[in-house]
Amino acid sequence: MQLKTYQPNHKQLIQLITGFGIILSLLFFVYFQQHPNFFTVGGIFQSYLIKLGILAPCLFILIQMIQVVYPVIPGGLTCVLGHVVFGPFMGLVYNTIGIFIGSLLSFLLARKYGEQFAKAFVSSKTYDKYIPYLNKGNYFERFLAIAFILPGFPDDFLCMVAGLGKMSLRKFIIIFLLTKPITLYIYTILTYQGIQFVGQVLQF
Repeated sequence: MQLKTYQPNHKQLIQLITGFGIILSLLFFVYFQQHPNFFTVGGIFQSYLIKLGILAPCLFILIQMIQVVYPVIPGGLTCVLGHVVFGPFMGLVYNTIGIFIGSLLSFLLARKYGEQFAKAFVSSKTYDKYIPYLNKGNYFERFLAIAFILPGFPDDFLCMVAGLGKMSLRKFIIIFLLTKPITLYIYTILTYQGIQFVGQVLQF
């Protein structure tokens, strides 16, 4: 496989799919407001998932894995969906598993295919902004931990950046497990409450 196949066609395809995902997310939000009981406990969607049995969480975990590596819809929305459908605890478990596996894939794919793979998922400006952190030794490890904890950082892309550096897979896993699950739960709750608040405002 030649690395140049990721540029520029692959990057344009990613941008196109991401744009489609954003539009789909907006339509999803509008539908959610018009059918507020669709995703509630005992609602139509949950009843459908019950019929799927063990396949339901497996499909959800797969979706979370894909959205980390290949951004189709905003990760915050899929986390909220897991929280609502599977409940606070199991939703967190499935969210964490899916995002953890997806993050490992991002790390390993970047390590195997190099910078051309990572560049396909972000703008040149974003790439040039974060790649210099790799040259600062142990500072990048602390920076990655902070990025996993605080909002506003491109976490998924930073997993790729970590794969481009000298960080071991073991250390990457430790940083992820120590920082991501707790903050993932907090941000999922805040996003869910934010969606509810916006929905209440739009109803007036």
